[in-house]
Amino acid sequence: MGLPALEFSDSFLDSPDFRERLKCHEIELDRTNKFIKELIKDGNMLISALKNLSAAVQKFSQSLQDFQFECIGDAETDDEINIAQSFKEFSQLLNTVEEERRRLIQNADDVLITPLEKFRKEQIGAAKEGKKKFDKETEKYYTVLEKHLSLSSRKKESLLQEADTQINKERQIFYDASLEYVFKIQEVQERKKFEFVEPLLAFLQGLFTFYHEGYELAHEFDPYKQQLQFNLQNTRNNFESTRQEVENLMRRIRSAEQDFKAPGQWTMEGFLYVQEKRPLGCTWSRHYCTYEKGTKMFTMSNSEFKSGGKQVLNLKSCIRRRTDSIDKRFCFDIEVVERHGIITLQALSESNRRLWMEAMDGKEPVRKYTLFSTVTLTRCVFEAKFHLTQVHLTLPAAKAPADMDLDPDTWDNKTITSGLKNYLRCLAEPLMTYRLHKDFIMAVKSDDQNYRVCAVHALVHKLPEKNKEMLDILIKHLHVVSTHSQKNLMTVSNLGVIFGPTLMRSQEETVAAMMNIKFQNIVVEILIENYDKQVSIAKALFSCQAEHSHELSFPQGAHFSNVYPSVEPGWLQATYEGKTGLIPENYVAFF
Repeated sequence: MGLPALEFSDSFLDSPDFRERLKCHEIELDRTNKFIKELIKDGNMLISALKNLSAAVQKFSQSLQDFQFECIGDAETDDEINIAQSFKEFSQLLNTVEEERRRLIQNADDVLITPLEKFRKEQIGAAKEGKKKFDKETEKYYTVLEKHLSLSSRKKESLLQEADTQINKERQIFYDASLEYVFKIQEVQERKKFEFVEPLLAFLQGLFTFYHEGYELAHEFDPYKQQLQFNLQNTRNNFESTRQEVENLMRRIRSAEQDFKAPGQWTMEGFLYVQEKRPLGCTWSRHYCTYEKGTKMFTMSNSEFKSGGKQVLNLKSCIRRRTDSIDKRFCFDIEVVERHGIITLQALSESNRRLWMEAMDGKEPVRKYTLFSTVTLTRCVFEAKFHLTQVHLTLPAAKAPADMDLDPDTWDNKTITSGLKNYLRCLAEPLMTYRLHKDFIMAVKSDDQNYRVCAVHALVHKLPEKNKEMLDILIKHLHVVSTHSQKNLMTVSNLGVIFGPTLMRSQEETVAAMMNIKFQNIVVEILIENYDKQVSIAKALFSCQAEHSHELSFPQGAHFSNVYPSVEPGWLQATYEGKTGLIPENYVAFF
């Protein structure tokens, strides 16, 4: 497993688990920073000490061999695997070069040292500055929050309103610092995959150029270099498309209400202050609490960002605490099975208390009011506007002709392409459906490339008929476009980056889901790259029918289902339109 994804919504909850995951990223960032410093030091040794050149290159080579990339998510693309493996490839190349006499390294500072220093100072340095700001605002916010929640409700209303305004301001500053830090630290982890490797690639290319004996080695290195440059470009393209989606998600999270219900495994979770009675009065201690409505299980963890004791309780009832009955605001009482008496809890705000009470089916102390929460009301307004927009867009579409003649003098290619992309992206459900989204992603995460092709095509046949027809038309066209890539620059990889997020998207808007955009692109690449193979295989199968009377009778381009091993070597049992027969084993990967 790689580094865990950091969700922007966790910045609002600020849970102990979120802090632990954040710490994993910080440790990895420090490790990368130390490695870059060591790499720069080794590079300077190569430039300044010709006598120690051999020893310096050996140490440099070993450093590359030992370093391991850690990527966000549970799987890597082939491009990322090749990029991660490139350090080991570079190490082997250096060992080969070390067998020959070395010459003075020229331009090494501009090619290697400067880019690495720039990456360390600009990217890692920015992340460290973000951490300082985040730590500062964390301490400041919780200090102010402690004071705010200690205010007596008997103070003047003007003072209370002023205090509420101040805490809201501090809370927003804290949230902004947290969101920016989460965004930056993950951005650096992703950037290092290409900005880190590219200087090394350029450095090695220059090193080989200045070796008279290394000319042949540099010539042999060219195919790998080209493949790696292709991998780097693909990774960069995937990064840019993913970064834009993640940044948009961060903006949406930032514009959401302060006390919104974040998506998660719990019905409700967050910090609450628990009243603890003492002989000389009572105190309030901060606990991280979770509640699951289905089981009515309520947990309290006295953490202060550290692992502490956890209490698991079974909720019996919840009731709002009247302000005139207690010295604190935002309070509510719960009764649990495991204890006698009442547990008094204090929420962070009035809206936060309302969310907790809605989750716990809380009651009013005198009578029950039926009120819509702000979140519910906002959702209703949004859905109403959404349906109105859909109706507005549908009306002109219903009047459009079945086959439109787009005049090339009026409509340029970019306009038509943008219109097509917008149409597909604005569908209520993506063309390749939410239901099959995870299956497509899991299929291309396989190490077996033949299995990927087989699994993707099998999943395509599970799409609704209309979706499949439209996908076939689109992929057929994109395949034709890709054959002219030398002129239009639309390679299969570039088309995957453009149409991956258009044809596929996760129903969940999370950072973890968006990190899978690169796999969405691979799904589309497979469909485009293997489109013509389906047709040629169908022709080959059709020609086999004369020799095998028990072979299926099917038209060109037919698709099969229920494919199983056969007792006859080299053949598989398959079903076509309800009839069962045999098809050649070496063709099944494309169906």
